[in-house]
Amino acid sequence: MQLIFFTALIATLGSLYFSEIRQYVPCEFCWYQRILMYPLVIISIISIIRNDMGAKYYIRIMSGIGLLLAVYHYGLQKLSFLGDNLAACTGVSCTVQYINWFGFITIPFLSFIAFTLIFILSFMIKRK
Repeated sequence: MQLIFFTALIATLGSLYFSEIRQYVPCEFCWYQRILMYPLVIISIISIIRNDMGAKYYIRIMSGIGLLLAVYHYGLQKLSFLGDNLAACTGVSCTVQYINWFGFITIPFLSFIAFTLIFILSFMIKRK
């Protein structure tokens, strides 16, 4: 559970860094992913404090949905046939790539990695 907490915390702080310090305006799908990531910090820390490993089910559901959203969002950025027909995003385009490290690492990719790690870790939690 501690690894889930640290992963969610790093992802949360990273998203706040990009929006508050670097001034990258989050798109609609970024907000959905944030809505799913931020509570994972709180859920996991409460689970650690109370020694309640039953929270793994909530973590699994939220990280699974976040993982799917991140994959779709990454597809919008990298696959032109998805991004060309995008009408769902309002405000900042969901195809904007504020970062593009090594030609494939974008913010949704980082989100995908975090959600995937949390999702996998949630299956490794054992009841006490």
